[in-house]
Amino acid sequence: MTTSTPVTVTVPAAVPPVHAHRARRAGAVLAAGGLLTTVLGAAAPASAGVRLVDAYGSSGSGRTTASSTVDSDPASAAESRGVVLVDTVLSDGEAAGTGVVLTSDGEVLTNYHVVEGSTSIRVTLPGSGSRAGRTYTATVVGADRAADVALLQLHGARGLTAARIDDDTLAVGDDVTAVGNAGGTGALTAADGRVSDLSASITTQSEGTVAGERLTKLIETTSDVVPGDSGGPLLDAEGEVVGIDTAASSGQDIDGYAVPIDTALAVVTQIRSGDETSAVRIGPAAFLGVEVAPTFVSDSAYGYGRRGYGDGGGSDAAGATIAGVVDGDAADKAGLAAGDTITQVGSTTVTDAAGLTKALAAMEPGDKVTVTWTTAGGAQQSASVTLDASPVN
Repeated sequence: MTTSTPVTVTVPAAVPPVHAHRARRAGAVLAAGGLLTTVLGAAAPASAGVRLVDAYGSSGSGRTTASSTVDSDPASAAESRGVVLVDTVLSDGEAAGTGVVLTSDGEVLTNYHVVEGSTSIRVTLPGSGSRAGRTYTATVVGADRAADVALLQLHGARGLTAARIDDDTLAVGDDVTAVGNAGGTGALTAADGRVSDLSASITTQSEGTVAGERLTKLIETTSDVVPGDSGGPLLDAEGEVVGIDTAASSGQDIDGYAVPIDTALAVVTQIRSGDETSAVRIGPAAFLGVEVAPTFVSDSAYGYGRRGYGDGGGSDAAGATIAGVVDGDAADKAGLAAGDTITQVGSTTVTDAAGLTKALAAMEPGDKVTVTWTTAGGAQQSASVTLDASPVN
């Protein structure tokens, strides 16, 4: 990928504000009364900023994204086939991304990071047809966080138009188009480009409460992928889905990255089988209800830095430092508060937020476990908590 000095691009404020979100999973925050600062999410190598591409938000009415001048056009009807808008509510705001319809009764493929930590998911049909604007609530059927793939089910969906999936071999130099809810504006755009690598590896850049993560065997393209595009289709010249847009570089020349469709569909098949594995989770996960502080580590196998699982960053102190807790959830009931540092879960010592993620990943909703922490004032405390179920995943 191209290495260059990151610059910033402004994405028009979304109307209504709800669409100014998930141009954030990559780490966007809404400045009070201003713009949503969004990052694309990923870095590979560290000298070249790469970021995940969904759009986040807190409260407010707009946002900005990181990258350079974006070359894209409104998506055509053919490019929009089977593409939906994914809006999520988080414990502290909202976010927006994209999804790909797999079945007429509402199975939708998207990135895990688009829905991670959400308390509710709403999926809307875009465009100008008779069904345009129709909105469905959705739940996460299952997900593979390492592959950054999630399968959603829309409630009450019938007769949806599914995307066309490619069954040909993709090659370097092939023309492709990235389609998505760029900027979280609620309107689909299409960014043309070419395939430059079929097995790219990137490490996502730590941004705010989002820590780095390693993604491998990705399709790299010259398409200008931006926040909000996450979960959208990468189309070949025939308009068929060959990948799921996931990340992008931040610089004068944007490189887009997509999960190959074969990889994504293998996860979907695993989820549909109902056979949960160490990689693929089916149904809700254990939910502690904490948001951790930013990380200072550039690479982490579990680096999502998001609320809900207690995963992600963590400060440079030993343990996982809490940036906030979800009202009414397990951590809140136990008395944990922002500034506290979790040092042990059950018999597992927690040295950083990634360790907290690993400890919780081995547990199930309803499990009782003793959590030990150091308060912001230095006092040692512990409490027995009953882990909740993650709200949507």
